Amino acid sequence: MSLQNGQQVIKTRDDPERLTLAPIPSANNRFKLAEGLSCSWAKADKEFSPEKLRERIEPWLTALCQSEHLSLLVGSGLTHAVHRLATGASLPGMNTVDFKTLGDVIKAEVRRTAKELERGEGNIEDQIRVVNELLRGLQILAATKAHEAQERKHVEDLRRELGGALQSFAASILQGEHNLASAPDDKREHAFTYLVSFLMTFASRSGTRDRLHLFTTNYDRYIEIGADVAGLRLVDRFVGTLAPIFRASRLDVDLHYNPPGIRGEPRYLEGVARFTKLHGSVDWVHCNGEIRRIGLPFGADAIAPYLQAPSLKSATALQLMIYPNPAKDVETLFYPYSELFRDFAAAICRPNSTLLCYGYSFGDEHINRIIEDMLTIPSAHLVIISYSDPLGRIMRTYEKLGRGAQVTLLLGDHLGDLKTLVDHYLPKPAIDRTTIRMADLIKARLDAQVQVSQAPTPDNEGGALS
Repeated sequence: MSLQNGQQVIKTRDDPERLTLAPIPSANNRFKLAEGLSCSWAKADKEFSPEKLRERIEPWLTALCQSEHLSLLVGSGLTHAVHRLATGASLPGMNTVDFKTLGDVIKAEVRRTAKELERGEGNIEDQIRVVNELLRGLQILAATKAHEAQERKHVEDLRRELGGALQSFAASILQGEHNLASAPDDKREHAFTYLVSFLMTFASRSGTRDRLHLFTTNYDRYIEIGADVAGLRLVDRFVGTLAPIFRASRLDVDLHYNPPGIRGEPRYLEGVARFTKLHGSVDWVHCNGEIRRIGLPFGADAIAPYLQAPSLKSATALQLMIYPNPAKDVETLFYPYSELFRDFAAAICRPNSTLLCYGYSFGDEHINRIIEDMLTIPSAHLVIISYSDPLGRIMRTYEKLGRGAQVTLLLGDHLGDLKTLVDHYLPKPAIDRTTIRMADLIKARLDAQVQVSQAPTPDNEGGALS
């Protein structure tokens, strides 16, 4: 099922099936149920506005965000949304490059695997994956060949071209960062406002609850810059200051404080989230058997100058930990990605857990299988919010999961728009004890007023003469 002509898909609360909303052509942001549909909260052929949808969506998302365990999976949709708010233009795409060495073989395999994975025609990620597999096979063949053998020449040429492709890929990622950093001040601040509000909606959890677990498949650092602006501390597997090193040991390092005048265990410091980049990052470099995060400024013009530090021994783009989208799970078994995917599984596959996906197209089967395992736990819930579903992968995954009662859907250019979400449908960024106490107090006072108004009035009270 594809979204056409401004259609929206919604499934929340007690909806037994997903509902399609059709826009009203003559009215802005007004909808009605698609023909032939009915539900308990809207009448057929009756128009309604975002205020009606807010009554349906916001309390439901607020309740889900108070789950014992909350995780957020962010895809490229968030980067696209923030970039468009700041620049008014589309984000630089992941266009393919031309490989001269065995180019026809590479193109054919990219098309075949992309079709098998329902990824359209494929992109540079698919190319990098295919070239890596081809390069490894050629290296095995060349090991027993003479120095002047064709296989050895293919290995050298492919390595050189792959380095150029990775350099180009990294440049496109940095270009997207540069566009945000160099946008006009008012537009950049406007974009940051919505990015910060989006992140803090989920990260503003009481210190008595489990941390937000924030996962992303993006290589850029939009989330990191948004956390910096918001004052949100991100805890990941990197340890160090000048050139942090990725540590495989899963240490539950956290930030605590001792409340003044209170004895007992320390409490969590608020404004902290656990952060995992599942496919690597543009500033991760593999060198000397270690993975380091280099000091690459946000929106730098090029990455090469920052790879010339003595400790990196003139690393090249081939050492960048930009992890291509895999066709199989073979790549995820290798370091460091095995640890990252174990973190993802451990965070979401727990009772009373909610996973909210925003801007993720469900094109990674290794991630989808973990989500499918999560939904085998009856108390787990999945929320999918997306601006579009051009290849239909979200709806196919929804049908494949077969657990509609545990899934919430908000799809479309209205429901999935970042600005609209923040303005109308997401919970406010601080759902804390004060809010809960205020709600309880208001409810108690309203109940008391109702009881007083309904109390019977005695006739002739005070012994008045008749």
